[in-house]
Amino acid sequence: MDVAAAKPTISIDLLNQVDIRVGTIEAFEDVPGAEKLVALRVNFGTFHRVIVAGLKQERPNPKEIEGRQALFVVNLEPRRMRGVVSEGMLFDIGYVDGIAPALAVPERPVPNGCRAG
Repeated sequence: MDVAAAKPTISIDLLNQVDIRVGTIEAFEDVPGAEKLVALRVNFGTFHRVIVAGLKQERPNPKEIEGRQALFVVNLEPRRMRGVVSEGMLFDIGYVDGIAPALAVPERPVPNGCRAG
């Protein structure tokens, strides 16, 4: 498998603007009229977010990720996707490189809302 070339470098100041946190996926529901999208309800400790992700075609059973911790970007501008407002982005490894995707997860349980950095 050929992995994509590295993207151009960015400053540490730009990277520090991205708020990456651990959250627990508490529930999900299908997005009406969408073949790929599900709306995840994610617990970040002091707040919850709805994150829309294209998991239906990647995973035979998207429900298997309920209760799992994963990494999310929580400071993206909200974006309406098929009528559902997504308030962040799930980190999913492998999809863009054409391999079976895997969640980016902490190596052991940590408190919801912990920042990556």
